[in-house]
Amino acid sequence: MSRRATIHDVAAAAGVSVSTVSKAVNGRYGVAEHTVARVLDVVERLGYESSLVASSMRSHRTGVIGVLVADFEPFSAEVLKGVGAALRDSRYDLLAYSGSRQGGSAGWERRSLSRLSGTLIDAAIMVTPTVIGVTSEVPIVAVDPHSGRADLPTVESDSYGGALHAMQYLVQLGHRRIGFIAGRPDLRSSEARDAGYRAGLREAGIPADPSLVRVGLYQPEIVREQALALLQQRERPTAVFAANDLSALAVIEVAGELGLRVPQDLSVIGFDDVPEASRVHPALTTVAQPMRRLGAVAAEFVAALLAGETRDELHVTLPTRLVVRGSTAPPAGPGR
Repeated sequence: MSRRATIHDVAAAAGVSVSTVSKAVNGRYGVAEHTVARVLDVVERLGYESSLVASSMRSHRTGVIGVLVADFEPFSAEVLKGVGAALRDSRYDLLAYSGSRQGGSAGWERRSLSRLSGTLIDAAIMVTPTVIGVTSEVPIVAVDPHSGRADLPTVESDSYGGALHAMQYLVQLGHRRIGFIAGRPDLRSSEARDAGYRAGLREAGIPADPSLVRVGLYQPEIVREQALALLQQRERPTAVFAANDLSALAVIEVAGELGLRVPQDLSVIGFDDVPEASRVHPALTTVAQPMRRLGAVAAEFVAALLAGETRDELHVTLPTRLVVRGSTAPPAGPGR
């Protein structure tokens, strides 16, 4: 069996001092960004785990459950509220940790777990994690996961069913040219929403039109570019289904800039039901996923694992529901 990589191995391979490796791995100041990137690349290649993990073999617990998120955006914020509510009367404290400072770099989840496991947290809830390659000496539950390890407990919403329901509603209103702003292709939920969109077209006998599908990656600026291209087509869509609410809100903004009225000229549906969805005008029709419930179930799941309980169901899928508001209406004009 090969020996575990040490901090000295990392320092030698990266051509830096041991203290520089320690600073880079633990996110301390005083190391240039390009040096940090080089060190973290070596860490990933060698499979090095910091002393925080090495010291986690102690017998006592911290009483803390960590929640790792890529960023504190509306979805993860709502999930965090659900985790907090579920743990409020428990003996566990909550530690929220964001990987946004690392720019979403590959392997940030693993490095974060290495820093936190054992010395700071007893277990982790990972929101939209890159599951592939993630290992830990503490229990992990993933919320809205990427495809990856089948043995990792997961909690997610019925993205396929929610997307199909949204499409059925638009078809019932009379829409035939329905655009789609897709999300991140590396997320299982995003793939499911794409599949639900296409299934809705097939069910209604509407031919799929590649020109009506754009990939926004859940990034507002990219969504705006894609929405602009979509809505400036000679035969523009009469409705747009966006894979999340923030993308849908960006579509509404672009429509307004082009002089299109929502919903008179363009119907828009989102997915999530973040708080902002009901505050805009017109209020956004959306597929509501139980974000706080996702967090609560994940917290209950991880608490059970810490208690040594076995769960019959390793993967939990929660239902979604369509919330009809003011951003949708029948298409206007003849032949539309």
